[in-house]
Amino acid sequence: MRRLAFRKMHGLGNDFVVLDARPAPIALDSDAARAIADRHTGIGCDQIILIEPPRRPGADARMRILNADGSAAEACGNATRCVARLIAEETGAQRARLETAAGLLDAELRPDGQVAVDMGEPRTDWRDIPLAHATDTLEADVAAGPLKGPVCTSIGNPHATFFVADAAAIDLAALGPLIEHDRLFPERANIGVATVLDCRHIRLRVWERGAGLTRACGTGACAALAAAHRRGLAGRRATVTLDGGDLDILWRAADGHLIMTGPAAFVFDGHIEAALFGGR
Repeated sequence: MRRLAFRKMHGLGNDFVVLDARPAPIALDSDAARAIADRHTGIGCDQIILIEPPRRPGADARMRILNADGSAAEACGNATRCVARLIAEETGAQRARLETAAGLLDAELRPDGQVAVDMGEPRTDWRDIPLAHATDTLEADVAAGPLKGPVCTSIGNPHATFFVADAAAIDLAALGPLIEHDRLFPERANIGVATVLDCRHIRLRVWERGAGLTRACGTGACAALAAAHRRGLAGRRATVTLDGGDLDILWRAADGHLIMTGPAAFVFDGHIEAALFGGR
């Protein structure tokens, strides 16, 4: 393999290199993933997304996620919207079902171009997040600098959401990696700092596990809404404003599922030279 085709996409600035591994398998190790994600010598992205043939009945495709540091991720809300858009455009259908490590995710392409994804039920038991030991997930025993007592949630991946007076004032680049690697999180965690502006509007910034500061995090936005509602700070639906823009998050009362709605943007097509990812 001398060259590998890719698509560059993003959801609110959370950017991805998307590789189609359905025609033929693509083997990427962590070194290759880091090389592709490098913003100076590679293509540059927060995550690399591989679209693979589905393994589960009813799925249109399987989505595999590698972070910029080469580690694997179970879920990525913004990437799910991007892949769902690609699948919907291929099939001409308005809906797509994607298989992920976090389970099957149903997505719908809306008439306005937005993509809505059913992210499933948030998990709040300490074992499911997972945490290293039993603790109150509404106020976990974690602290760093001005941050303390986060709400811990799993949206298929672990999140710790801290509520603060001003999310923009937090030095998340310094505090994020410290908390990400706290001993309470055996699989590390995504770290969010959230300010509840009112019961229907949340300002959020996220340090993503394996990617660092990102302009948006779909699962982080879901975790923030669920955490705010559990704390009695917000209703079941809110606009979550991230550095890259807004997501609409609904926590349905009927089935407990989180519905995330937002844009999915195509940037460009290209080819990766074999030398970049170790191919031949």
